Amino acid sequence: MSDTLRPAMRRALGAVSVLALAVSGPLAISSLASAAPVPASASASASASASASASASASASASASASASASIFASGGDLASPEKKEIAMQIVSTAENSSLDWKAQYSYIEDINDGRGYTAGIIGFCSGTGDMLELVERYTNSVPDNPLAEYLPALRKVDGTDSHEGLGSGFENAWREAAGREDFQAAQNSERDRVYFDPAVNQAKSDGLGALGQFIYYDAIVMHGPGTSQDSFGGIRSAALQQAEPPAQGGDETAYLKAFLDARRVVMKQEEAHADTSRIDTAQLVWLNDGNLDLHTPLKWAVYGDPYEIN
Repeated sequence: MSDTLRPAMRRALGAVSVLALAVSGPLAISSLASAAPVPASASASASASASASASASASASASASASASASIFASGGDLASPEKKEIAMQIVSTAENSSLDWKAQYSYIEDINDGRGYTAGIIGFCSGTGDMLELVERYTNSVPDNPLAEYLPALRKVDGTDSHEGLGSGFENAWREAAGREDFQAAQNSERDRVYFDPAVNQAKSDGLGALGQFIYYDAIVMHGPGTSQDSFGGIRSAALQQAEPPAQGGDETAYLKAFLDARRVVMKQEEAHADTSRIDTAQLVWLNDGNLDLHTPLKWAVYGDPYEIN
C-alpha cells in the first residue's frame, strides 16, 4: 500500500496486529412413540391418524426450524454471517489502513515505527510479533514455491524485535508479489480467521454477546493480540469481568460492553502507538450508545478524525 492510504494511521502511529461458526442445524423431529396394540378393526384408522399426526408434527418442526434459522440471521446476532463479516472487515480496515477497501490491503507492507517491525496485509501481520512468521510458515507448508519462502530464516531471526535484518526491500517486493496470488490472499484470510476472527466471535457468543459485542471483541484482539497478559485481549476481558457481568452470566449487555471498552481504553493509553482511542470513542461506543447491539446498517463513524459510512 502506498503511504497515502495510511495518512491517519501515520498521524496516530496506527493499530497493529490479531469460517464462520455454523448456525444450529434444523431442529430435530421427535419420533412418535409406538402405541399399544389396538384391535384389528381400529388398526387402519389409528394408522391413518398417526400418519397424519406425524406429518403435522414434521411440518410444524420444519416450520419452527426455518423460523429459528431466519430469526438468527434477521437479528443480526452472528458476526460470522457473510454480510456482517464483510462489514466487520471494512470497519477494521478503516482503523488499520484508513480505507473501507480491506481487500486492497493484501499487498500492504511498511514499518509504521511502532516497535513491531513490518506491519503488513489485511490484518496488520507484524514481523516482530510472530503472526507474520506463522502466516508465511503455514503458507509455505501449503505452497512451497512462493516468493516469501526464502525469507523464512530472516523472519525467524527478527521475530520479537523491530529489526529488518535479512528482509528490507527484497522482502517488501516479495510480499507484494505474493499478494497478487490468490493462494496468498487465501492464506491471509485463513490466518486472520484462525488467530483473530474465530476466537473472538466464539468467545463473544459464549459470553452471550450480539454482533456488536462480537465485533468489539474482534477489533480488540486484532490490536492487542490473543493471550492472557494484562495488555492482551484476554487481560482486557478479565478486567471487564471484574466490573460487570456479561449476558451469559445474567448481566446487562450494554453495561458489560461499556466496561470492556473502558478496560481497553486504559490499555491503549499506556502505549503511544495506540493512544488514539477514536476507534472506540467515535465508532464502537457511538453504536453502543445508540443501542445498535446487532450492528445493523446504516453505520456512521470516524477514526482518527476521518469519517466513514456503510449504508
